[in-house]
Formats: sequence, C-alpha cells, structure tokens
Amino acid sequence: MNRQISLYWFVLLALAGFVRPERVTADQPPQRFNVLMIVVDDMNDWVGCLGGHPQAHTPNIDRLAARGVLFTNAHCTAPVCNPSRVSTLTGVRPSTTGIYDNRVRWHEALPDLISIPQHFRNHGYLTAGGGKIYHHMPGFDRPSDWSLRFDQVFDGPYQDQLSRGLDVSDFHWPAGFPLNRLDAVRTLAKPPKNPREFDWGPIARADSDTGDGRMVTWAEEFLSSPPDQPFLLTCGIYRPHLPFYAPGKYFDLFDPQTLTLPAIQSEDCDDLPVMGQKFANGRRDDLLLVMQEGRYRELLHSYLASIAFADAMIGRLLDALDASPAAQSTIVVLWSDHGWHFGEKMALHKFTLWERATHVPFIISLSPDQRGSRCDRAVDLVNLFPTLNELCSLPRVEANEGLSLVPLLKDPAITWNAPAITTFGAGNHSVRTDRYRYISYSDGGEELYDHENDPHEWKNLAGQDLTQPLRDSLRRWLPHDDAAPPGRTRPGN
Repeated sequence: MNRQISLYWFVLLALAGFVRPERVTADQPPQRFNVLMIVVDDMNDWVGCLGGHPQAHTPNIDRLAARGVLFTNAHCTAPVCNPSRVSTLTGVRPSTTGIYDNRVRWHEALPDLISIPQHFRNHGYLTAGGGKIYHHMPGFDRPSDWSLRFDQVFDGPYQDQLSRGLDVSDFHWPAGFPLNRLDAVRTLAKPPKNPREFDWGPIARADSDTGDGRMVTWAEEFLSSPPDQPFLLTCGIYRPHLPFYAPGKYFDLFDPQTLTLPAIQSEDCDDLPVMGQKFANGRRDDLLLVMQEGRYRELLHSYLASIAFADAMIGRLLDALDASPAAQSTIVVLWSDHGWHFGEKMALHKFTLWERATHVPFIISLSPDQRGSRCDRAVDLVNLFPTLNELCSLPRVEANEGLSLVPLLKDPAITWNAPAITTFGAGNHSVRTDRYRYISYSDGGEELYDHENDPHEWKNLAGQDLTQPLRDSLRRWLPHDDAAPPGRTRPGN
C-alpha cells in the first residue's frame, strides 16, 4: 500500500498493544490502515459476549470481541433502519438531518451530506460495499460512495421481487411460502402490519446460496487479493432481519421447547406516558397474533437461528481476513443498526426508545493480535465516523456530531461524560448514561429508569419529585433543535 498513516498514531497504538511494533522501521514508514466494517441488521444484544440471551450461539462475534474492544453499553442513534444507518454512516444525528423514518432517500434530499465511504474514497481509499449498508429499499444506496459494489441479494420473495424492479402491487406468496403457515400472512391480512415480510423458518439452501452467503463469497474473493491502495470494505449482513430465514442447520442448534424466554412483566406499560403507550402499541397486534396462534417460541427460535447464521457469515469474513495479506493492517468494526423487541413492554419489532430497541453489538478491533477488553461506558454509533477518521488519519468532517472513541480504545475505563442519544421521530429522545435511561417525548411525557436496580426498565421513576434534579441534569443532553423532515415543515409552520 502506498498511502501512509501518521507515525504518531501507529507508534501509539503499538505501545497500547493494538499493532505489532516491529512493523515500524526507520526505512519503511507505516501503512495507512484498511477497514473491514461489518453491519448486521436488527440484531439486538442476544450475543454471547453481551450475555443478552443465555442460548445465543455467536462464537464468531465472541472471538472478534476477544481481540477488540467490546462496547457493552452501545446504542443506535435511531430504532429504525434508514435513520440509524444514515446517522451512523454520516456522523450526523436524525434531529439535525430530519431523517426519522424509512421514507426519505437521504442522498437525494441532502446531497451534500458526507458519508464514511464517500470521505474515505475522496482521500485515496478504494471503497467496496456489499449487501445491505444503507436502507435496503431501491434508491437508498448512493452509487458514488463505492469503487466496487455487490448489490444485495434477497431470500425473501417480496424483497427479491422489489429489488428486481417487479410489480409488487399485487404480491402473492410463491409456492411453498410463507414458511410459518400463518393464514393471516398467507392471505396478506392485517395484522401483521407488513404480512409480506412477516415470515420465518428454515430454508432449503446451502449457506453459499443465500443472499448473505453470496455477498460473503464476494468479500472473501476481495480479501484474498486486496488492492495496493488502502481499502474500506463494508459488508452488510441482512440477517436477522425479517423474514427470519436461515438454512436448517442453524435451527438445529436450538430446542424451541427449552428456550429461555425474555423477562416480560404484564403490567409493564401501566406507568408509561401517552407517547410511551403509543410506541408500545405500534406493532402490538403483531405480537398478539403470534401469541394467539401459539407461535411465540417458534418466532423466538427463528430469530436465534438467524443470529447464528449471521454469526457464521461473520466467521467467514474473519477467516478470510486472517488469511489475507491485509490481515495485519486492517481494522475490523462490527455494529448493528438497532435492536428488536420480543414482548418487552408488550412490543414486537423495534420502533421504541427502550433498551431492547436501542442496545446493539459494537466492537472495534485494531489488530488480530489485540488483547480483548470491555468498555462499559455509554456510547452511541454517531461516534463511529470521527473514530475511524482519527484511526485512519483522515481529515475531520466538520458536520460530524459525534466524538472519537480513540480515548476509550486506549483505556476503556476512563471517565466518559457524553451519554448515548437515540431519537425516534421529531422531539422524542432517549438519553442513556452508564446507569440511567431518560426519555423525553415531544408532548412533554417523561420516563426515567435506573439500570443499576431495574435492568428491565420495569419501573418508571419520572413521576417521583425526588428524581427532578436527575431528570434536569439528563435533559441538558437532549438535542437543541429537531429538524423538519427534508422537504417538509414542522406542524404549524
């Protein structure tokens, strides 16, 4: 590779044990780091190293954590695909861009918004992107971000037809589908809210024949013969997004009858304000359908199988990198766009500001030889862009609203005062610190949870007068303004 990173950072990381110091010599300057960024879809904290579910099967995510910094208290910037991915990949919060949902094609509405791949490509990197990186609907990926692109391939009939430009206005399930055999899904009734993707079960395909498997094969080929210039390789894994499909062997890892069920309290929503109730109700009919049909364990089983499949794809990427000539000069980053509810707060899907929807896996590994560590500080994914800029010696992007996490990579236990901020719709925000979650809604409603004593967020403390000083101190972290969606004005304006 012919691009250089700063000698200062290379030596500093070497002293911290992140890279091998013998690669720094007087006559051969150090090389600029490559980046392998792995993005998984809808994966909550049910991974082994996070302890989110005792039967989660994620040996490859766990081995990445064993050679990197695992951020145990990491949160998405929005519990929805499009705003989360746009915010993470541009370093700009939804409250600034006005992108709160899946309707806005961000690069058309905000063409001057700088993304991670655009910035890296503008500064000499070859940028290769495969699978789901931005929102998966047609038109949301910006072609100019990429030197090389492997378009997403779908296993679900609806998404496949949509991606191929076929008319889906009269969508019907093909023969053999839906796999879950639910009459409401087969007939496209409501609930569920989106029956065209509300399916799950084992598919009769080899790993390499799935959409994610084909993307990983492309990435393996890339890593086997990396370019001379530094590269950013971004691999978007669609699982465990609905439909929860995976080859049968991943279902065989679990016995649905012995699965540990999430901790759910039936009266959990009784102390929620109006907007909290609204968010909890958003997809409740989907949950009630699953419960009434006696399919809850089956749904849970399929999600865990999809996670195990995604983990296997991550393992293939790590194996390919370890065998690559670029192994010793490549940073690995893993993150998920948001979590997923399975009945907590009587909710299904994402679309809330509680822990289950915001807490995500997030790992940064600077070298295969790095000693693994855990960072328990609350962070959110808007910090990724400035972190990669600093690690790769790229110019700072003025619009970035996050902070570089390099100090935490060097010492995960240092004091870190900035909390994690998650936004769902204009004026609705969560502030997550090491101990507390504070939620402020656009109508003035509030929630406060003490994770030290209430890890399931069952007791809303916001109604207690004695918590007023704490709520005031957390409220100061809320965004100062909530931008209107691009092309629209705020109600009343």
